[in-house]
Amino acid sequence: MKKLQLSVAMVGITAMLAACSMDAPGSDDAVPEGGTEGGASDGEFTVGLSVSTMNNPFFVTLGEGAEAKATELGIEMVSVDAQDDSAKQINDIEDLIQSGVDLILINPTDSSAVTAAVQSANDANIPVITVDRAADSGEVVTHIASDNIAGGEMAGELLLELVGDGALVAELEGIPGSSAARERGEGFNNIADGSLDVGAKQTANFARAEGLTVMENILQSNPDIMGVFAHNDEMALGALEQSQQPVVMISSWLVLTQQMML
Repeated sequence: MKKLQLSVAMVGITAMLAACSMDAPGSDDAVPEGGTEGGASDGEFTVGLSVSTMNNPFFVTLGEGAEAKATELGIEMVSVDAQDDSAKQINDIEDLIQSGVDLILINPTDSSAVTAAVQSANDANIPVITVDRAADSGEVVTHIASDNIAGGEMAGELLLELVGDGALVAELEGIPGSSAARERGEGFNNIADGSLDVGAKQTANFARAEGLTVMENILQSNPDIMGVFAHNDEMALGALEQSQQPVVMISSWLVLTQQMML
């Protein structure tokens, strides 16, 4: 499913190549709108990819998929890793803008903070596509992601089925400023409200190591937890390492993938 999502993302890029060209396809004089002749790739179309973190297998796969598709399409790809630092991501994107890229793909660390960088790209007439997580404002040509609210709801429904009505559960939240965390939490709580006893909610910032330590803290004060909903796989895997008792671990992506494969 991840590779499928990446392929869809690159289809968006392909569409942008056609939409942004100011001349007929195949023309030697064609220069993408927002790009410059002799820019970052000496006249070739160059895409900048800003990833929230390469310390997560999902985003490693995302980067690899984008690089492979760019090579197939004959596009130059310049990738940067924000390392889950929104300030670094803004600086990275500003550097991509200054280098003269023709299109920017952004997987935001923080959906609100990244809007400054999106606006900078808008001001430079460089099209922006967001991937997996949205930007709260700024002009974005298209957003490519799974339905995070639906994923959260599906996770909530499965957790409810497995632990039963009124069971004590916990929620491991992602990076607070990210659209994915907001939407997955919204979907889960659409189901959990009135059906499950969510005894603890705490962010583990989408990180496996933090999932482990946060789960340890939760279990100390809520030893009777029967199930956990994590906003991503990494936190769920970290929490699973900490749990010394049978606890149902659910993440929105795992549930969404399983349902789609049925």
